[in-house]
Amino acid sequence: MKILLALIAAILLFGAGVLSAPRLQPLLARWSLETTGSDHTAAPTERKPLKYRHPMNPAIFSDTPAKDDMGMDYIPVYADDDKTPAEPGIRIAPEVVNNLGVRTAPVERGDLSRRIETVGYFDYDERALSHVHLRANGWVENLKVRTLGERVRQGDLLLEVYAPDLVNAQREYLQALRGDQTVLKSASRDRLLALGISESQIQQLEREGRVRQLTAVYARQNGLVSALNIREGMYVTPETELMTLADPSTIWIKAEVFEQQAGWLAVGQKAEVRLPQAPGETWEGVVEYIYPDVDPKTRAVRARLRFANPGERLKFNMFAAVTIHTAPRAKALSIPREALIRTGAEQRVIVARGDGRFEARPVETGIESGERVEIRSGLKEGEQVVASAQFLLDSESSVRASLQRLAQPAAPTIWAHGVLNSVEAASRTLNVAHEPIEQLSWPAMTMDFPAAATVNLAKLKPDTKVRFRIHEGDDGRYVIDTIEPTDK
Repeated sequence: MKILLALIAAILLFGAGVLSAPRLQPLLARWSLETTGSDHTAAPTERKPLKYRHPMNPAIFSDTPAKDDMGMDYIPVYADDDKTPAEPGIRIAPEVVNNLGVRTAPVERGDLSRRIETVGYFDYDERALSHVHLRANGWVENLKVRTLGERVRQGDLLLEVYAPDLVNAQREYLQALRGDQTVLKSASRDRLLALGISESQIQQLEREGRVRQLTAVYARQNGLVSALNIREGMYVTPETELMTLADPSTIWIKAEVFEQQAGWLAVGQKAEVRLPQAPGETWEGVVEYIYPDVDPKTRAVRARLRFANPGERLKFNMFAAVTIHTAPRAKALSIPREALIRTGAEQRVIVARGDGRFEARPVETGIESGERVEIRSGLKEGEQVVASAQFLLDSESSVRASLQRLAQPAAPTIWAHGVLNSVEAASRTLNVAHEPIEQLSWPAMTMDFPAAATVNLAKLKPDTKVRFRIHEGDDGRYVIDTIEPTDK
């Protein structure tokens, strides 16, 4: 107590100018000695190193004191030097979390069905198409079908044609019938059939016994006229396609699938078709055929589906939404699609770590199935991801990370002097006898330094005094990034 009063008095006298600093120092020293000698003061605890680190390579440790190849002591590492890094992410107060409406969902493992969502268009069933051609040159007469989309039935008269070759063939057959040569009769009849005259027309010719100047052309199937390329009085040849008949009772859907999804397709897979003009209705079918080529313009693979068309509700060239159910991906990790944040550079999620902590974590995604997305890497089963308000949390995390990076002190610039002994261009290694480097507590020594890519080795000459700058590389070794001759 006396010492404390004396100390206070000495300080007051010093402030008043009575005591000078040299006269005050003995009093403070005496007080320090008596205080440290007190029984109430505990002796400082001696720190014990956990390990010893290589002075040049931080990746090398030793459990006992040691020296490196150049005789430098290993650096002791203490328990308070091994700081645990701060947990990644951000912490938000519970009331703020509630106000943001944060909702989480677990990372689940299970079978993930693969679905191809695409569009298709209706087309004619090519197996139910028939083209109308003549087998002789002639002129169109008495055209019965004059408009596209007109319906015809099998056996209906489509048109009549005047063809000289058909007239001559009929005349030759009638002459053969009047003779006794069976071979000639048979040959003349076969010629009529080859020219497209039907069996019923030949029988009519035999009954009437007279040549018809106009030859009738009849429909071979029920359907509608999908192409009409002639008009009354036109001159036609066998190459001319007069018209095309299509049967609308069955219809094809050609679905276009992205090239990267072509490996998912297989014949027999179930498919669903929905039309914008028929909300709530679904047509179910299967993949009937996969075309062997890729469209050179759209880079898409076409898959074909076939449907019955009662009432002809499905119209040709209509568009439809097509869903093809492919084989499921077994035991896949997945998250809700709404939890995924897509950016131009990466894809990431916000992981809820508990106690108000959230972390932005990059992930690698796989297939998408409905409202879920496969996670290939970056998450573990059972972790919780944020499925709502994740964009706000992601922005907050990005801002805080940027501020932390700005707050980090810049790495010190380390310059040194020495003599360049040799240059190994193949390994980009510089051997330098450098002076002591105080910033790293290095004595003067000769050692090899890797050279950065920015260093032009061609301009460096051995046995030259140099001034160089070094920084710590990713592997713990110090790299020369700048070197220049000096007269020092």
